[in-house]
Amino acid sequence: MNKLRLAAVAMTTGVVVAPLVVGTTAHAETTSAPTAQATRAVGDLLKPGQTLKAGKFRKSRNGKYRLIQQQDGNLVLYKGRRALWSSLTAGHKGAFAIMQKDGNLVVYKGRKALWASNTGRSHGAFLAVQNDGNLVIYKGRKAIWSRHMYIGTLVAPQRLNAGQYVVSPNRKYRFVQQLDGNLVLYKGRTALWSNRQAGRPGAYTVMQKDGNLVTYRGRTALWSTRTGGKWGAFLAVQNDGNVVVYKGRTPLWWTGTTG
Repeated sequence: MNKLRLAAVAMTTGVVVAPLVVGTTAHAETTSAPTAQATRAVGDLLKPGQTLKAGKFRKSRNGKYRLIQQQDGNLVLYKGRRALWSSLTAGHKGAFAIMQKDGNLVVYKGRKALWASNTGRSHGAFLAVQNDGNLVIYKGRKAIWSRHMYIGTLVAPQRLNAGQYVVSPNRKYRFVQQLDGNLVLYKGRTALWSNRQAGRPGAYTVMQKDGNLVTYRGRTALWSTRTGGKWGAFLAVQNDGNVVVYKGRTPLWWTGTTG
């Protein structure tokens, strides 16, 4: 299929518009450890309509993990003093997290959404801080989000660490950063595409602010989409099976796996 035809397919089937939210992976340098001044935990669940204001937290039933809405605006999951995950919303003092009644977990500063789980239209869903260290949003008994996944898009400066993935909104396709270093697109158990980086454990993939999607091992770049210089570009895992890097509505790179 030629480039022009691929571009047309990318634009007309299952396009995901860039969300007005920011990253979801843990970076210890943007977090601060919990202090004795943190408000006493009220349980392991954040139920529909409940809010975490600055200094408030939830903890797992075994007491090993805490999800804290920090004073600096960052929502962080800790094991002891080690940050496992964060919303990357530091620098927004006064921000708060809310488990909305529509099922979306959102960090706000005032009325501005800084980060979201993208799980709206799941009325009655709730967040659980689990004994295994996972953060999970459930609708009834069905898990619809966890800290290891993104839904639909990867926006700067989000990254996929080993074992993390982006899932298409219809849940049919997964773009997985594997433990062996390979970045692979799956439909069910069938691999549709990869960046051929197997044999490089510890590799991770970053959606950079300059618009380039890059797989690194340490500080060494192993692979990229070569879309640098397109500031504000984002990655979309579409319902049609195509993975596309967009700048606005313009496709810059794609896997060519539609259908």
